[in-house]
Amino acid sequence: MALKLFNTMGKKMQEFVPLQEGFCGFYGCGPTVYNYAHIGNLRAYVFLDTLDRTLTFLGYKKKHVMNITDIGHLTGDADDGEDKMLKTAKERKQSVLDIAKFYTDAFFNDIDRLNILRPDVVCKATDHVSEMIELIKKIEANGHTYMAGGNLYYDVSTYKDYGKLANLNLDDLQAGAGKRKVVVVDQNKRNPQDFVLWFTKSKFEDQALVWDSPWGKGYPGWHIECSAMSMKYLGKHFDIHTGGVDHIPVHHTNEIAQSEGSFSDEDRAAGPWVNYWLHNAFLVIEGATKMSKSSGNFLTLQSLVDKGYDPLDYRYFLLGAHYRSPANFSWNSMDSAKNSRKALVQRAAKVVEAAGGKAAASLGDKASETLKKFTAAIENDLGTPAALGVLQTALKDGEVPADQTLALMQKMDAVLGLKLEECAKESLKKPATEVNSHEGDPEAAEIDALVAERGAAKKAKDFARADQIRDELAARGIVIVDTPNGVVWKRQ
Repeated sequence: MALKLFNTMGKKMQEFVPLQEGFCGFYGCGPTVYNYAHIGNLRAYVFLDTLDRTLTFLGYKKKHVMNITDIGHLTGDADDGEDKMLKTAKERKQSVLDIAKFYTDAFFNDIDRLNILRPDVVCKATDHVSEMIELIKKIEANGHTYMAGGNLYYDVSTYKDYGKLANLNLDDLQAGAGKRKVVVVDQNKRNPQDFVLWFTKSKFEDQALVWDSPWGKGYPGWHIECSAMSMKYLGKHFDIHTGGVDHIPVHHTNEIAQSEGSFSDEDRAAGPWVNYWLHNAFLVIEGATKMSKSSGNFLTLQSLVDKGYDPLDYRYFLLGAHYRSPANFSWNSMDSAKNSRKALVQRAAKVVEAAGGKAAASLGDKASETLKKFTAAIENDLGTPAALGVLQTALKDGEVPADQTLALMQKMDAVLGLKLEECAKESLKKPATEVNSHEGDPEAAEIDALVAERGAAKKAKDFARADQIRDELAARGIVIVDTPNGVVWKRQ
């Protein structure tokens, strides 16, 4: 088996063949730090983290680069609207840099709580303006630009492959725009799809941060940032670029045009700028609407914590959906994820306890087969739902020695990132209490009966029924702990 990924460029599954054997360079679009990340935004970073962890699991060395956009991103991706950073700074009566620092720190706090690995390189746009200017010079020298109204534009008609990522046809786009009488917001553009590389005259007054450039004092457009920073840290050609599906038609399409528009003949002969494009689908609310700040469908990770969920419950929820499929968010789905993860931790605690906390140095035949199934699932375009299923089955399997099961769990959780061993050990530290009478609990007798039935099922080796009862109780908020002194149950 080998890692296979769905490449948006060409829209097909492809075996991953890195430019350099055993090494993967990849870039993920990072946040624009003008507000808290909402949980829909955070889906992209759990997906990116799964890719990062999978590459390490499969034995690759890697370099993961992510940008922080703290300038130049307008509220509309196609150079319209206000500057997101400046808008928030004015509302909060703070400087743009203060806003950027505050929300950058908040973003990484969320990342840490979700157990997302920090990228190998985190690069801020404001630290790389000189690289952007140098890249724009190359694009200009290749004849892809024009000045109009004080701003430097990229002329998409000069790049024959414009729109290839999104399967867009430039002639059709322009003809269609005429038929629909679309009003071009920026009258300086020759083509509706043209975009600004460098602003000297913005669409609003008092731009906070400006730099000297060959085109005048101003600031860079949003799209040029990712091209300049990815090239600096990964070179003119690298393996993987990721982002959300909303980046495909404008941001990533423009990135390709300007990056390859800077190429020399030698660069073009060496291949495309990026070989594999990976995009995650939206998080949607009750199957209807994507989550976004502008629509008002805006929940932060802290919103979930305030409702009693652990951040890892949300990670578990996201892993239960393939990254290319919409994830349907609801409070019922979060309850299900919370209870399922809790049940998984309980199983993990039994394994840790039975193994004495020591994992086997090698795996037997059955454990090795299980690991192969897990590997096959994750190699199939990062198939986390199937991989989770393999993990759950492995923790239930009483035929594999506990120390081997613990070793399996460690290997699989290195990809899934649920901190199972850590959470299991924490649960084992909690002192066991004797079962009390649960006096005053109207459901106590019924729960006692279910707990007794579960015990009988376990003695009869009917583990499926025992697990079913435990999950039913967990869904009702009942926690069961098996101790040497008997079974303890209590309400959460």
